[in-house]
Amino acid sequence: MEAVVASKPVIKVAAICGSLRKASYNRGLIRTALELTKESIAGIQMEYIDISPLPMLDTDLEVDGKFPSAVEAFRQKILESDSILFASPEYNYSLTAPLKNALDWASRPPNVWADKAAAIVSAGGGFGGGRSHYHLRQVGVFLDLHFINKPEFYLNAFQTPAKFDSDGNLIDEDSKERMKQVLLSLQAFTLRLQPKN
Repeated sequence: MEAVVASKPVIKVAAICGSLRKASYNRGLIRTALELTKESIAGIQMEYIDISPLPMLDTDLEVDGKFPSAVEAFRQKILESDSILFASPEYNYSLTAPLKNALDWASRPPNVWADKAAAIVSAGGGFGGGRSHYHLRQVGVFLDLHFINKPEFYLNAFQTPAKFDSDGNLIDEDSKERMKQVLLSLQAFTLRLQPKN
């Protein structure tokens, strides 16, 4: 008799970094998440979505019910995803302008963020970008995003031992394990939010 092994359904996660810098520590967190989903977490298909091509929000760019092509492509990627992983740097105790711009474009009617699970990770000095989480969560509540509660992930990038290499890649094994726990929590919460078939 053949054993039947139930596998977890695959969820699609859109990974978005609020920093546009190539060597950003927050972009390094996204690279780590992508590696983990390929190497050690089954059931997650993650794609990095670049927000740098998005024009600054200007509703005059919406013509005949259509968005600029970069915005249309971005909105489609969000619509096709089941959940979102945000890497949110902290600028002046808040989220970055490029990230807020992306949030605003995808919230234009119809809001493509609605009813998706989400998680936030960040790296920086002091509180490790943690204050940006609070603001992003507030914005997300209005956009009908549903954030995981635990674990929280904010990383002081400047404490010893070194957390990142000179290219912004996460090298700290404890932090990689913490990232894995965030991804597993996001996966479980996404599956809980999905309608039962």
